[in-house]
Amino acid sequence: MNHLRAAAIALVLGLSFAGSAIAQDVRGMEVCTAEKQMERRTSCLQSNIEFLQRTLTKFTRETQDKFAAANRDLSAAKAEIAVLKVALEKVRVELADLKKAKAPAKPGNGPAR
Repeated sequence: MNHLRAAAIALVLGLSFAGSAIAQDVRGMEVCTAEKQMERRTSCLQSNIEFLQRTLTKFTRETQDKFAAANRDLSAAKAEIAVLKVALEKVRVELADLKKAKAPAKPGNGPAR
């Protein structure tokens, strides 16, 4: 969770250095440069940090859910592949048995005509 806080702080600092035009492009972010009083500016920045932390937490949760779903799908696919490999080997064995059964008799070993 510390890396999320660090990322949020870095993003806020980056946005504050980039200027207010960029900060206005982020939905939910407040423009803190308009505040003249230091307490209000600090409160504004803290609000932005909290917003970014909530957003990062939400995106992290969504990403983890997507990874979990992908891992479940991958596990199911691996299980299906294992079943198909067993079935394929069974078919190969049956095919080999059929080829042995239908193999032509060598001359001299079969019944005379």
